[in-house]
Amino acid sequence: MSDAELVLRSTRVITPEGTRAASVAVTDGRITAVLPHDAPVPENTRLEDLGDHVLLPGLVDTHVHVNDPGRTEWEGFWTATRAAAAGGITTLVDMPLNSLPPTTTVPHLRIKQQVAADKAHIDVGFWGGALPDNTKELRSLHEAGVFGFKAFLSPSGVDEFPHLERDPLARTMAEIAAFGGLLIVHAEDPNLLSSAPQRSGPKYADFLASRPRDAEDTAIAQLIREAKALNARVHVLHLSSSDALPMIAQARAEGVRITVETCPHYLTLTAEEVPDGASEFKCCPPIREAANQDLLWQALADGTIDCVVTDHSPSTADLKTDDFATAWGGISGLQLSLAAVWTEARRRGHGLEDVVRWMSTRTSELVGLDDRKGAIAVGRDADFAVLAPDETFTVDPVALQHRNHVTAYAGRTLHGVVKSTWLRGRRIVADGEFTEPKGRLLTRTS
Repeated sequence: MSDAELVLRSTRVITPEGTRAASVAVTDGRITAVLPHDAPVPENTRLEDLGDHVLLPGLVDTHVHVNDPGRTEWEGFWTATRAAAAGGITTLVDMPLNSLPPTTTVPHLRIKQQVAADKAHIDVGFWGGALPDNTKELRSLHEAGVFGFKAFLSPSGVDEFPHLERDPLARTMAEIAAFGGLLIVHAEDPNLLSSAPQRSGPKYADFLASRPRDAEDTAIAQLIREAKALNARVHVLHLSSSDALPMIAQARAEGVRITVETCPHYLTLTAEEVPDGASEFKCCPPIREAANQDLLWQALADGTIDCVVTDHSPSTADLKTDDFATAWGGISGLQLSLAAVWTEARRRGHGLEDVVRWMSTRTSELVGLDDRKGAIAVGRDADFAVLAPDETFTVDPVALQHRNHVTAYAGRTLHGVVKSTWLRGRRIVADGEFTEPKGRLLTRTS
């Protein structure tokens, strides 16, 4: 530890080997040693004694809609990354749509990177987009460092990002497989969506009926068939239908290269509790019933679901009307994801080690950042969240760092208060006070 610049000490440090009392040494933004709690600290080394607060690796959220540039009234890199930092997230990967232009060509990627460069409070990477007409752009985007490619199998909700029908999906998947890339997919079948009952109005039950589980299940089955035929690597986004879990487990057992995520809102909110007209709860696929939620938790526990990400998809308040058919679909939860998941996880008998695995370790692995992020281990970036896991707070939307103060978690009492967040050994937020932006732009290749 003789050359350490900083030592963070806690009686509860979450490491790959388990939770233990430890002193974590940091030099040049990297973890250089994980030592016993009482290891002597050199005279000129700064010591941060965290007491009994838990030191965990900064979370890695691989599904965030920042919407910048183009729809910055919905969100932006400044506000999104501050909200993330306040919630213990130290890395996010931005989705290619809802910004204008979408990240579907290298020039569009460069525009987004330029916008983000001086606004990022945390590290930021980027997904590319796969459209019916941009197959020829995918390899160059891959070489430019995007972490993979987002596609929709049903309409995305914005005209500039059309979905892939069966033949374009096969072409896209073949092209991405040829250079060893990753395709991430919003999997809902458009035919089953269009044939489902469509009723306008404030009743959540009507909206839920319009996005049936069969639409997810059928689309995921198609995705599995294509991935198996091409030996392609695919990832199912925001799984909400527990009915799809057996086929996913079977596909994986047969060697299909498929991974799966779900989201805090599917794990903590239920259809039975959504008030009519409360479109802050609207997302696609939808929040489903409590019995379905129980099966999602079981799949997290047994590893069928790999990770938990926010799918933070905000909008201005005026788009969240009381008509579920026309209101914007998206949950704002970036700042609250750790507390929301931890609150429910502890109730169900899971520990913080599980939460770290779902929200940091496995998300880092998904995007190939597991040599730098996702664990308190020698050689990793010194990205940390300091958590008081037993403290509670009641969600006040106005107190959130999100640009628009609309959240499905309003008024909920959650466990887990983030006391501070650290990026490469620098404290970037503590007790609501932020430093100037310190984040870096990440690429798959650097």
